[in-house]
Amino acid sequence: MSLKQAIVLFEQHHLTNENKYDPFIVTDILADYSGKHGIPIIHFWTMTNQLILGMQDTRVTDLSDAISSVRSHHYHPVVRNSGGLAVVADDGILNFSMILPQEFTNQTSINHGYDTMKAIISNALSSFNVTIDSFEVVNSYCPGEYDLSINEKKFAGIAQRRIKKGLSIMIYISVNGNQEKRGNLVQQFYQAGLKDKFGKETFPPVDPNSMRNLSDLLQQKLNVEQMQMLIIEAISQNWTIDDTAQVKFNHFLTSDEFKESYDKGYQRMEQRNERINTILKEVD
Repeated sequence: MSLKQAIVLFEQHHLTNENKYDPFIVTDILADYSGKHGIPIIHFWTMTNQLILGMQDTRVTDLSDAISSVRSHHYHPVVRNSGGLAVVADDGILNFSMILPQEFTNQTSINHGYDTMKAIISNALSSFNVTIDSFEVVNSYCPGEYDLSINEKKFAGIAQRRIKKGLSIMIYISVNGNQEKRGNLVQQFYQAGLKDKFGKETFPPVDPNSMRNLSDLLQQKLNVEQMQMLIIEAISQNWTIDDTAQVKFNHFLTSDEFKESYDKGYQRMEQRNERINTILKEVD
């Protein structure tokens, strides 16, 4: 009999702009499910050419010019339902969440969630001869105390979101693709939105050179699918995907309860993105 803790898996890959709200709606639903049923969930997702904004980003001086800049790069903006600042999502970036029920987190400090995620990623990359550091890369996009770096170049950022009876520990990982282009996209969003206040306000003075793809830092060909497998292998040392729990969870995903929660979440995301969507109608 296995002594490993049971978990379930959920994947959403290659989401397009038509599904731009989905990972944010689902994160809240999964956290609620995790809390109610006392089971952790691992959630992987990727998007196609999306700039994910925090609410603070909508307060730049000239949001219309900032959005126009995003569209000139052929990316689509969306405002997420959590804090933080702008991050990029495209086919070379893996988004991963470890969603835990409340009883797993009650007795821990806020840093425990960040430490847990760093440990998972460090474990996933343990076969490579690299040291992963965590400190704020102030001139990266969406800088935070738990930015993950190799040789002082950031490749990932971690955030947390507590919903009802669950906690979501989230990370985006720049695996491959054009990281310089991503950095330029975010830098020009702030330059267009802040004008001469760029680097002087409460927004990061984004320097594209502050970040790198993980594949470049490892000097290895690495894609999103391979990185996901490395993470699953690292998690499987202490956790196991439980067949019975997975079947129950898969049934929930097709249930009326899920649909009702999704519809409510969609309406909240529509309200949160109302201003952005109005601007998009004007600039597209």
